[in-house]
Amino acid sequence: MVLIGAALVAYSIGALPVGFVIARAWGIGDIRRHGSGNIGMTNVLRTAGRVPALLTLAGDVAKGYLAVAAGAALAGGEPAGAALAAVAAIAGNCWSVFLAFRGGKGVATGLGAFLHLAPLAVLPAALVWIVVTLAFRYVSLGSLMASLCVPLGAVLLGYGAARAAACAAGALIVIVRHHDNIGRLFAGTERRLGERRA
Repeated sequence: MVLIGAALVAYSIGALPVGFVIARAWGIGDIRRHGSGNIGMTNVLRTAGRVPALLTLAGDVAKGYLAVAAGAALAGGEPAGAALAAVAAIAGNCWSVFLAFRGGKGVATGLGAFLHLAPLAVLPAALVWIVVTLAFRYVSLGSLMASLCVPLGAVLLGYGAARAAACAAGALIVIVRHHDNIGRLFAGTERRLGERRA
């Protein structure tokens, strides 16, 4: 029951639709009706600009971290509690109860969750994201590559089975949520960073 409670709290925090709220505050209305229809930082950037995009990024990272912190505290610091909370937070962002189970793609919330769960594994993954995104100007490609690096780093750095499994599950969610982007990457139609919809 304690683990279930921890997961529910983490899910609820992760489900807070930061980008949706910020876009409304910026006068954009429902961000889901603009651009890619996503509530994450990239679509907010293309639709509303840099400041709301940075606020969305910061908010999503913060809620991911806080969700795992809250879940771990409720579970008494047990690794399984923190691990379950991380997956629940990312799931909350992707399938938010506040948005009829629609949401983002889990990247920024996953970053925050992993920063609490396996912080040292995030450092090389963040470097991969920066290098890939700047080199190819595809945010989605950088996010996918970075997501794959986190569980590998968690294993190599000895974070334990529960935390490594949670990192793998979180990465899988991110990959699944990027299925449209993956299709566009293979088709050569994915938009690059800074490119606006025609």
